Amino acid sequence: MSLVDHPGRQHVHIDHAAILRQIHAEVAPLVGQGKVAAYIPRLADVPANRFGMAVATLDGRLFEVGDAAEPFSIQSISKVFSLTLALEALGPDLWKRVGREPSGSAFNSLVQLESEKGIPRNPLINAGAHVVADVVLSSNRNAREHLLAFVRERADNPGVIMDAEVAGSERDTGFRNAALANFVRSFGNLDNPVEQVLDFYFHQCALQMSCADLARAFVYLANRGRCQRSGKSVISAGLAKRINALMLTCGTYDAAGEFAFRVGFPAKSGVGGGIVAIVPNVLTVAVWSPALDDKGNSLAGAAALERFAALTGLSIF
Repeated sequence: MSLVDHPGRQHVHIDHAAILRQIHAEVAPLVGQGKVAAYIPRLADVPANRFGMAVATLDGRLFEVGDAAEPFSIQSISKVFSLTLALEALGPDLWKRVGREPSGSAFNSLVQLESEKGIPRNPLINAGAHVVADVVLSSNRNAREHLLAFVRERADNPGVIMDAEVAGSERDTGFRNAALANFVRSFGNLDNPVEQVLDFYFHQCALQMSCADLARAFVYLANRGRCQRSGKSVISAGLAKRINALMLTCGTYDAAGEFAFRVGFPAKSGVGGGIVAIVPNVLTVAVWSPALDDKGNSLAGAAALERFAALTGLSIF
């Protein structure tokens, strides 16, 4: 029986502060190894030697180490927030327009869309996120402002922003995203104009948050869909469970199987170098180090989460 299934899990004492300090020291030689996401010019300027990590527990405590308070571009991590809003709007009907299977291909691949008639494999690859963005646009008159307000509330930080320069940088180089969105639209799976879908998508990816922000913001997924501070439901427990399942199977690009094998937590990564992981009923943990491995995940960040799992003994398995 894993710790997350144990009825006394909330009472297992883990010295998170000490563990974070140990991880920080252990992964230091890996920080800077890999490559930053230079294909988005604004991200190419981010120093590769940054490392931050934060843990938010369900009893409201926050533990931080390194550059955990420094905001960065969360990129594809934002797909979890927009997915939450889309499921809130459509519920299970969302799955008529996007699948729930790992893609086995790169996050920006067009290969499967032709044979699968414009139905993306899952909502965490780019084509799937375009469909999700379309749903959010259709269900909210001011979709961008609605998403930003949602994220600020989850993070308990009104200072969270969408970086206009990053969004512009993504727009100026987003030819593959434009191709994906137009291809999905050609099969009738987008209702809004492609330009509006892409504008929303680029701005959601341009959300600037710190590890501390992200750890707090994802607590609702560790807390059966409920806000830790207010106790109010953000999303149903059933839908929270399904988002966690998708993060486990699809959340770290086409390395999801390896990540589940090594780490054992539902997680979502972004090419800005962030990764957020969920330990259901226990905590959330966010890590940031901008240099990426060949799958697009933070090299030092993935190693840090593997050590966190080992040192805490936590796992969903």
